[in-house]
Amino acid sequence: MGSLFRSEEMTLCQLFLQSEAAYACVSELGELGLVQFRDLNPDVNAFQRKFVNEVRRCDEMERKLRYLEKEIKKDGIPMLDTGESPEAPQPREMIDLEATFEKLENELREVNQNAEALKRNFLELTELKHILRKTQVFFDEQEGGLNTTTESMTRALITDEVRTGHSMGPVQLGFMEKSNEREDYYPCFVAGVISREKLPAFERMLWRACRGNVFLRQAMIESPLEDPSNGDQVYKSVFIIFFQGDQLKTRVKKICEGFRATLYPCPEAPADRREMAMGVMTRIEDLNTVLGQTQDHRHRVLVAAAKNLKNWFVKVRKIKAIYHTLNLFNLDVTQKCLIAECWVPVLDIETIQLALRRGTERSGSSVPPILNRMQTFENPPTYNRTNKFTKAFQALIDAYGVATYREMNPAPYTIITFPFLFAVMFGDLGHGAIMALFGLWMIRKEKGLAAQKTDNEIWNIFFGGRYIIFLMGVFSMYTGLIYNDIFSKSLNIFGSHWEVNYNKSTVLENKYLQLNPETSDYLGTPYPFGMDPIWQVAGANKIIFQNAYKMKISIIFGVIHMIFGVAMSYHNHTYFKNRLSLIFEFIPQLIFLLFLFFYMVLLMFIKWNRYAATNKPPYSASCAPSILITFIDMVLFNTPKPVPEGCNVYMFGGQHFFQVVFVLVALACIPVMLLGKPLQIMKQRKHANVQPITGSDAEVGMSNGQPAGHGAGGHHDEEEMSEIFIHQGIHTIEYVLGSVSHTASYLRLWALSLAHAQLAEVLWNMVLSIGLKQEGWFGGIMLTIVFAFWAILTVGILVLMEGLSAFLHTLRLHWVEFQSKFYQGTGYAFQPFSFDAIIENGGAASSAENE
Repeated sequence: MGSLFRSEEMTLCQLFLQSEAAYACVSELGELGLVQFRDLNPDVNAFQRKFVNEVRRCDEMERKLRYLEKEIKKDGIPMLDTGESPEAPQPREMIDLEATFEKLENELREVNQNAEALKRNFLELTELKHILRKTQVFFDEQEGGLNTTTESMTRALITDEVRTGHSMGPVQLGFMEKSNEREDYYPCFVAGVISREKLPAFERMLWRACRGNVFLRQAMIESPLEDPSNGDQVYKSVFIIFFQGDQLKTRVKKICEGFRATLYPCPEAPADRREMAMGVMTRIEDLNTVLGQTQDHRHRVLVAAAKNLKNWFVKVRKIKAIYHTLNLFNLDVTQKCLIAECWVPVLDIETIQLALRRGTERSGSSVPPILNRMQTFENPPTYNRTNKFTKAFQALIDAYGVATYREMNPAPYTIITFPFLFAVMFGDLGHGAIMALFGLWMIRKEKGLAAQKTDNEIWNIFFGGRYIIFLMGVFSMYTGLIYNDIFSKSLNIFGSHWEVNYNKSTVLENKYLQLNPETSDYLGTPYPFGMDPIWQVAGANKIIFQNAYKMKISIIFGVIHMIFGVAMSYHNHTYFKNRLSLIFEFIPQLIFLLFLFFYMVLLMFIKWNRYAATNKPPYSASCAPSILITFIDMVLFNTPKPVPEGCNVYMFGGQHFFQVVFVLVALACIPVMLLGKPLQIMKQRKHANVQPITGSDAEVGMSNGQPAGHGAGGHHDEEEMSEIFIHQGIHTIEYVLGSVSHTASYLRLWALSLAHAQLAEVLWNMVLSIGLKQEGWFGGIMLTIVFAFWAILTVGILVLMEGLSAFLHTLRLHWVEFQSKFYQGTGYAFQPFSFDAIIENGGAASSAENE
């Protein structure tokens, strides 16, 4: 069978490479992405491997590139991305790359350090400028002869008067000539800048530490100042503190130091202040010029680096991945040959040999590489080839568990069954069209959208599943036509096959109007496609009719889906030549499912075909027996209850006999599933007196990717008989009880379909109909507002939330109800050494390290 329906055939190979050609050959294999290397040095520490120094050099280069990328993003410079992937550089080119990155890093760091120093000087000068401006008012008051003694300073001086007995009189701010007798009483001041958010705490601390003997004036700096260390914008305030004496001066300076306030010299003489202000402005202008030149130089360096940064990242990551892979190899005795073991697809061996030949020619080596297939009993990795369409469906299957090697792959069938079962629950022509258009938009724009790589996980999930979304939308449009449901309304395409013999008011206003097919209202022929639109006005029995219809089709689809899953197990048993599982598991499982649950499905079709409202007894609608009651009576061997006169208890002749036979045969299958296989294993062990079961079932594994009995469930040679009996008992109980619960689980198709339809109807009646009932110009405005509200709720609730709910329920039906019949999912994924995968994952090391 093709790889689409079963995983690729794999083989274990041994690869011999000459040391000089190893790098180039591994590079070619990385571009190919079809080889999974095994670690032949599992006990060797990562720091003791042969190429650890080269890996460290690559790490250092990556660090420098990340630093450059950070600086480029900080300046908002776009990085050129051509979408091309350059080849892995030769080992000798590493030196040139290292020198280039070292030069760029050193130059950029030097520029940044100079810029930071200049910005710090600029900040200090700017703060000094604001101090000279903001404090000018105090000194202007002094020069005008104004008495600037404040209430707080007066309180301080009064306290000193009481203590010393000396009177100071009015005190003027600023430095004054000191007297030998009274120098402690002459006020001094300090000026500085502090962060605005620290100012209240700073003021309280000054008041408490100095006991109110200081006078603080502050003024806000309106524009924020840039912090040179991190570039943040900080709001600050200018302050000036007046005090008396050296003791308070020391205390004030310590408080300023604790709050990280910056103090600046501020002359008292007006001429000195003007001279300093002019000098500050001149220096600020010079600094602005130098800062501009520095920023221009930095920008030119970053722009030049941005053009090559993406390619540099790719080159370094490829070099690093190659050396990581070479660390998995072994050296031979002569130290001139590298030996590797790898899993490869059998179909790609020739392609791999061609790549090895190209690598040898590039390196100039004269010794050709050798690729030998090995004999092994290990289970190979599972490799399913995918394209951009099948990749998303395969991901749904692998999320449950990677397929066991060469077992049937559910993904091809899921391409059809998944969107169809989703659509049964989500059936609405309008909502399906919205979903299909969204998926189609992503498909049409996939190249551009794929190039815009983003870390938004939700968007990546949507984009990765664009084909699933499109198919779910298309299938939902189909089931919406079947249900004749578009935004909770119907389409009258072919004309109703009912005649409503009532006036208009009765049809629109009577909530209890019913459609009775026994009357002449029904024309006797069904609607050509889907449901008749007349059911939308049948308020009384619309739900009853749709419930019966959707409930039955849910069971029908569910039973067919499960039978298909059991049939898939037949292909697994025959492929792996597991004769015991085929006879004692597949056959009784299929019979059990057919004789009980498929028979119930047949009863539904018989009932639909034989009973009608216009028929006369015994096949009138009133004579139709309940399928559920009939099935329960069948399993319990009960006699059906009497029916109305003229009606038959059974739907067809001999029904009771067939039902008894079906139940007895189904019950007889249970002990066969429970004991058949273990007893046969016990019998064969006893006769053979050896561990293997049979020639086919004992196959643990073969070389060249042949099927492994362990993967097929036929490997029991190492199991105790008690474990085999317990395992078989659990498997049988799970299948028998699961057949009942799984069948009931498919009723979620009916439940979610009903809920979706009712929610859409509620949204129409409670929201949009309000705007449609308004008239005149006000009605137009009202309808626009209501329609916008209805559209938002429709997309947000009915499409997104209901769509996600239906998606999860569909996923459960495939994982549990369908795949449990045949799918083990105990394998491990094929993870080839691929440059594309490594670069896509952000430079992770070779996936071969996971071995």
